[in-house]
Amino acid sequence: MSPIYNNRKYYRTSEICKAAGVSRATLWRWIKAGVLVDSAKRDRRGWRLFTETDLKMIRDEAQKVR
Repeated sequence: MSPIYNNRKYYRTSEICKAAGVSRATLWRWIKAGVLVDSAKRDRRGWRLFTETDLKMIRDEAQKVR
């Protein structure tokens, strides 16, 4: 279940990967390569939290044709 903080829905890494149709390894590779910016939000355990905007950027990247 996606957490909600300050009336804003966030996605965990597994949720964001499933929704965008990419593997966790691909997400980390894109972040490490600078293709995507790492999530600035973390929960109390230090796990990354992604926003709807992040999801859109990841989906857009996944659908690019090169």
